[in-house]
Amino acid sequence: MGVSEIKDESALQSLLSSASNQLVVLHFSAAWAPQCKQMNEVMEELSKDSQYNNVQFAKLEAEDVPEISEKYEITAVPTFIFIKNKSQVDRIDGAKAADLTKKVKLLCSGQGGVPPPAEDKKPVQDLNTRLKNLINSAPVMLFMKGDPEQPRCGFSRQITQLLKERGIKFSSFDILQDEEVRQGLKTYSNWPTYPQLYANGELIGGVDIVKELIESGELEAQLPKQTSLEDRLKGLINKSDVMLFMKGDPDTPRCGFSKQTTSILADTGVKYDTFDILSDEEVRQGLKKYSNWPTYPQLYVKGELIGGLDIIKELKESGELESVLKGQ
Repeated sequence: MGVSEIKDESALQSLLSSASNQLVVLHFSAAWAPQCKQMNEVMEELSKDSQYNNVQFAKLEAEDVPEISEKYEITAVPTFIFIKNKSQVDRIDGAKAADLTKKVKLLCSGQGGVPPPAEDKKPVQDLNTRLKNLINSAPVMLFMKGDPEQPRCGFSRQITQLLKERGIKFSSFDILQDEEVRQGLKTYSNWPTYPQLYANGELIGGVDIVKELIESGELEAQLPKQTSLEDRLKGLINKSDVMLFMKGDPDTPRCGFSKQTTSILADTGVKYDTFDILSDEEVRQGLKKYSNWPTYPQLYVKGELIGGLDIIKELKESGELESVLKGQ
C-alpha cells in the first residue's frame, strides 16, 4: 500500500475517515534529522508486508504542520502516533525500529493500546531534590532534546549552536531519556517548554531569551566565569563526602557497572552524590586523566579516589566498604 504524505489537516482527516476502524500509523519527522530517514525506511518496509495490508501508514513534516503537531503533543522527532477510529491508542517517541514493528503487530492483533498499570509515583520531594541536583551539576546546564552532538529538535539545535559559537562550556541533560524529569522540571521551573538553560542553578530561559541576551550583549554577564577543567573537576570531586561518577543516575543507571555500583552503595545506607558523565564529555574525558583511572564508574570519598566496581566489590566482600565510605 505504501506510505502516504500528509501536508495539512484536511488530508489527515480524509485519511482517518477512509481508514475507519483500521490502524493508522503517523510518523512525525523532520528532513534535517537522519534518524527520521532511517525510520521512514523501516515504515516503508512495514507497508510492503502483506500482513499489514489493512494498516494505513503516513508521514508528516512536524515543523510544516504545527497545529497537527501541537494536537498530538509532538515535542521531538521521530514520533509515531497510532490511531484507531480517529482516536489515539498509543505512541512511540524516538527512533526505535524494533518497538515500531512490535507495536504495529500488537495493535493489528488487537492486543495493544491498553495503558500499562499505574506505577506508584515517587515522593515529590525526592523528585525536587533530584531536579535541584541536576540543575546544579554544572555551572551552565542545558536541558534539551537529544544531546549537543545529536539535537532532536530545531530549538535544541539552535541553542547548542549559539552556545558553541561563543565558546561557552556547558553540560546537558536529554529530557527525552527521562519522562519524570521532563514533566517535573516544567513545574519546578514554571517554564513549560524546552530547551531550558540554567546558570549557577538559576533559570536563564529558552532559546528566545538566549537570543535576546546575545543581541543585547548581556549573555556572558548572566553566565558564571569559565573555570579551568582541573578546578572544575576538583569542585565536582569534593561536592560531597562520597561522590560517584557514573553513567546515568541512581534511578536510571545507563550501564551495567553503574547499576551494580549504585545497588551496592544503596545497601550500605551511606548517603552519596552522583555525576552523570554522559551529560558532559569534557568531564568524562578529563576525569580519566585527572584520576589516572580509565573507566567508569569512579568512586571518591572526601576527595580521594577509591576505585571502580571491582574495588568496591572487594571492599564489600572484606567487610571494609562501609567504614571506607565513612572515611574511617
